[in-house]
Amino acid sequence: MPITGECFCGSIKYAINGSLKDARSCHCSRCRKAFSAQASSYALVEHDEFEWLQGADLLTSYQSQPGFGLQFCSRCGSTLCGTFNGLVHGITLGCINGDPEVEIGYHLFVGSRAAWEVIPEGVTTYEEGVPENA
Repeated sequence: MPITGECFCGSIKYAINGSLKDARSCHCSRCRKAFSAQASSYALVEHDEFEWLQGADLLTSYQSQPGFGLQFCSRCGSTLCGTFNGLVHGITLGCINGDPEVEIGYHLFVGSRAAWEVIPEGVTTYEEGVPENA
């Protein structure tokens, strides 16, 4: 059964014929702005397992740094996915329909989280990015 998702207004829909991987939440100032929230909730997908079902012509893209970007609904503004070199490489967990059977594995850049945010006790956190030896 594929994982499905859509934007807030329902104009753009997608399916993932595979599983979500490496779910994480990033608390850096850039993700807070891009996701209009205290943090991002994001998981990786294999680009060949992802497909737009409707509304791909309504996507707006933003390249945040060379090769990396985000795609949004041009109607409602929902952040739907992240791209790498033009291909979908991850999706925002907030736009998934139903239970994708994934848990946030860790929290990144908690050292730069918003002053008003409280990180729950007992979760895996990294002050900055994931260390290479983690």
